[in-house]
Amino acid sequence: MHRLLLRQLQRHLGKDFLPTEQWQAFFQVISAHYEEIDRERTLLENALVVNSQELTEANSHLRVQSEQEHALLRSVIDSIPDLLFFKTPEGAYLGCNRAFEKYIGLPESAIIGKTDFDFLDTALADTLQKTDQQMLALRQPSLSEEWVTYPDHSRVCLEMLRTPYASMNGKLLGLIGIGRDITERKRLEDEMRVATMVYQHSDEGMLVTDANNHIIAINPSCSKITGYSFDEVVGKDPKIFNSGRQDKNFFQEMWLALDTTGYWHGEIWDRRKNGEIYAKRLTINTLYTDAKSVHGYVALFSDITEQKQSEELIWKQANFDTLTGLPNRRMFRDRLEQELKKEHRAGLSLALLLIDLDNFKEINDTLGHHVGDELLVEAARRISTCARESDTVARLGGDEFTIVLPHLVNSSHVERVAWEVITKLSEPFYLGSEVAYLSASIGVTLYPADATEVEQLLKNADQAMYVAKNQGRKCFSYFTQSLQESAQNRLRLLKDLHGALAAKQFKVYFQPIVDLTTGRIRKAEALLRWQHPERGMVGPIEFIPLAEETGLIMEIGDWVFRESALWVKRWIELCPDGFQVSVNTSPVQFREEGNVYVQAWLNHLSRLELAGQSMVIEITEGLLLNADSRVTYKLLKFRDAGVQVAIDDFGTGYSSLSYLKKFDIDYLKIDQSFVRNLATDPNDMALSEAIIVMAHKLGLKVIAEGVETEQQRNLLAQAGCDFGQGYLFAKPMPPEEFEAMLQRDLVVPS
Repeated sequence: MHRLLLRQLQRHLGKDFLPTEQWQAFFQVISAHYEEIDRERTLLENALVVNSQELTEANSHLRVQSEQEHALLRSVIDSIPDLLFFKTPEGAYLGCNRAFEKYIGLPESAIIGKTDFDFLDTALADTLQKTDQQMLALRQPSLSEEWVTYPDHSRVCLEMLRTPYASMNGKLLGLIGIGRDITERKRLEDEMRVATMVYQHSDEGMLVTDANNHIIAINPSCSKITGYSFDEVVGKDPKIFNSGRQDKNFFQEMWLALDTTGYWHGEIWDRRKNGEIYAKRLTINTLYTDAKSVHGYVALFSDITEQKQSEELIWKQANFDTLTGLPNRRMFRDRLEQELKKEHRAGLSLALLLIDLDNFKEINDTLGHHVGDELLVEAARRISTCARESDTVARLGGDEFTIVLPHLVNSSHVERVAWEVITKLSEPFYLGSEVAYLSASIGVTLYPADATEVEQLLKNADQAMYVAKNQGRKCFSYFTQSLQESAQNRLRLLKDLHGALAAKQFKVYFQPIVDLTTGRIRKAEALLRWQHPERGMVGPIEFIPLAEETGLIMEIGDWVFRESALWVKRWIELCPDGFQVSVNTSPVQFREEGNVYVQAWLNHLSRLELAGQSMVIEITEGLLLNADSRVTYKLLKFRDAGVQVAIDDFGTGYSSLSYLKKFDIDYLKIDQSFVRNLATDPNDMALSEAIIVMAHKLGLKVIAEGVETEQQRNLLAQAGCDFGQGYLFAKPMPPEEFEAMLQRDLVVPS
């Protein structure tokens, strides 16, 4: 039986099952042993004729040899790590090896004669029985994979070979089964399958080269990103993707890292097949053989072009003005700090120019924000043409620009740039169908002469710029120490201004307005004064601009109107022919959103039972020039309530007859600059006469400001001017003094 099993195993294992080294040794030893037994059996059979004693000895020797044969076969079978078992055609076990004993958990003696139903669950035993019967019926070996659980609960995958074996005359004797543990192989196959799926479906591009850096494999994502197919790149060096943006040193450092560490990671710009440059994040790993020599390289990369574009956009938005494309305040500060460090090391100077566009707000409010944006873009372009490539031109916000002039040798270059900017910005701005005019005021400060820190330089330039504005605009001014003192004084004044109204430090003074025909006081102008507890009387020219900048003018202006209305109510009762008080207003009051103060003033007059005609609102020409819906609404609201409107300082701004007609103006006030030279300058006299005639033709009354001499009064009266105001008649005075003067005027014979 052993020899029959051996032949069956040798025939089927050699054909259908990969033998291990143990199987090969098994066949060699057993075959040699059987050949020796056959030779000895032949000799013994030939010697049978000699005598029976020798035959007995021969049989005894054969039994010993058979036992040795069985022991050797048993030893070889048990040494095989694969599971080995023998069954009858009916499924009963005839024998097995130690590996199978371990699988079943019982010794061979307890297994022989039993079936699978005695050891395994019914479902598995039934499946195995059907497989065995089918194989025996077909007399063909079967190969299958089965997951089984050992008694110690470990689960393994077995590759099972079942093959029938028969006698010499073909009678089916049973089956031989061999099971090999292929769990590790299955794991590796699964890993390989997953790796293949990742390789094929990964969003990352993958590229493999040999030791000579020639491409031997790419995945679909690599083709998608680069535009190249495998056939187009196989055998080529990856430098075919080179964009030319990286220099030789870049690649030398890359190869140095690969040679020393076997790894490189970074960002690189490459070129697609269509010529497009793109950014990618690249990782390269070196593959080594068991002998530690280079086997090849694996590159993994992803297209990060959109990410780089987004990062660049975010960086630009954070550092550049979106409207003009110039560096913004953040980038400006960074560049200025860098330039200061360079100048410090080189021992050179630097100039900072702060540019403010005069009248931009009026143009922006009048023509619309879209036109204002176009103007800013064009202004930025013009300013940039005045600077060198090494200079920094930036937009700090609103209508403020700046130029940093490094490596300064002398001030002549600063002055040339400043005047060039002023000249270019004074040229007309053609914005679609609109034409706009503006000018620039520039403040200049120097490093290190004026300051060494960014913040102080900015403050210096700002102070110098305001000096340029106060000098009439369209000019530039250098920073000086006196400006610093003035700025500090301004800050202290601003601090005190916040509490002045609550502390009742403001006073309303009144200056009479005289009828030039009768010489009687018919009107008065309310003038604000600030009685500072330490500085004394502070003139409006000092604190009104501060109040406008901070918005305090809203509360202060409201108080002035209400206080003036209280006094005019008293004086109307004294004057049988009526009386008017005019109140100066700021453009800031008219440009505030809503209608809170206007309606509050009208309600105040109603509570005092005062007619609207008792009050006059004085405005500037500039307000009408840039009158938007907020200004128009408030002016119409005053007109409907009977409150009259006067244009202050007429003739010094942008005079326009259309504005006079559109807004129902009641009075024109000739500026004192014309009145001052009436007797000596024929042009001023002619202009004053023209204003008076024009006003009368339009149904307006005229008030001349700054009348200081009898000659001026007479000339104005001869020209037909209606009213005069100035030191000839009286200076501004407290309301009590004005009331006394008014009472005296009322008793003077006409």
